[in-house]
Amino acid sequence: MQLVAVLLAVLIGVVILLISGTNPLVAYGALLKGSFGSLTAFGRTLEKATPLMFSGLAVAFAFKAGLFNIGAQGQLLFGAIVAAAVGFGVQGLPAYIHAPLALLCGAAAGGLYAAIPGVLKTSRGAHEVITTIMLNYIAINITDYLADGPWKDMSPGNIVARTPKILDSAVIPSIGGIPLGFVIAILAAVGVWWLLWKTTIGFEIRTVGLNPHGARYSGVKVARTVILTIVISGLLAGIGGAIETQGVVGRYQPGFNAGLGFDGITIAMLGKTHPFGTIPAALLVGAMKAGASEMQFASGAAKEITDVIQALILFFVAADVIVRSLLRIRVKGEDVKLSSGWGKQ
Repeated sequence: MQLVAVLLAVLIGVVILLISGTNPLVAYGALLKGSFGSLTAFGRTLEKATPLMFSGLAVAFAFKAGLFNIGAQGQLLFGAIVAAAVGFGVQGLPAYIHAPLALLCGAAAGGLYAAIPGVLKTSRGAHEVITTIMLNYIAINITDYLADGPWKDMSPGNIVARTPKILDSAVIPSIGGIPLGFVIAILAAVGVWWLLWKTTIGFEIRTVGLNPHGARYSGVKVARTVILTIVISGLLAGIGGAIETQGVVGRYQPGFNAGLGFDGITIAMLGKTHPFGTIPAALLVGAMKAGASEMQFASGAAKEITDVIQALILFFVAADVIVRSLLRIRVKGEDVKLSSGWGKQ
């Protein structure tokens, strides 16, 4: 079904390109060249895919407990700025300590921020969709203040809101053109899969997602499981933000991380909320983002067309019932459950 959604989005993209007066073959050819045409292009695709994979894992992990974590954006922002603060503020450490320390601090920031909607849901019945949306705006404003206030880069000539550049010892490097952050993302996907399907905690998380009342009856501590799940979800988003800071941007600057957390919803749904499914989904969206500039330069197509195609992919995945009825496709499998309800767990 996901492949059908991608193909339909690509075909509609052809129509949009034709209407705009652009040759679709030239545009899509340039898109592929810009994302996979060279080792540099491929490395750029992996760079784009890495935070997307983490935000997709964050959303997918929360899904397994019946939670819809829309707050991955805010959690990612806190992970990014805290990693930057540790990266430029802690000095005198060797790289094998400094880089992991900044990464872990970013992960902890995302996890702690995610704990807020978890506690509100289990103690007051506040729905995580509402609280995480609101917390996104709080995170945006707090990180903007920090980047333009106490943590601002005060070097001569700088007038924009951003943190100082992180030290070389905090940088996550590339090895042979392959970003080390992408390797960490692959390991994270394997770890999430192992946690969900090979441990007692994972069984409890999936049980709560399927039937919280039945889980409680069978002895599962539902409230604790919900909080643990959303904290781990936020931790994954925080790692994505930290890697974006340490492996791509080299500092925190408002706007550089815009939309990465929200794109996690696309990644999670395209990957059918499975940890391994987020890998090709993130690569697809990452390739579209990496090749958009080349497509614009070579064909004259608007860069935003890749965003339109991405939105169409999400639409067709979300509206799979409509697509199945139109194409008369019968698909067996687990439907994505966005939320377990509005009340307390």
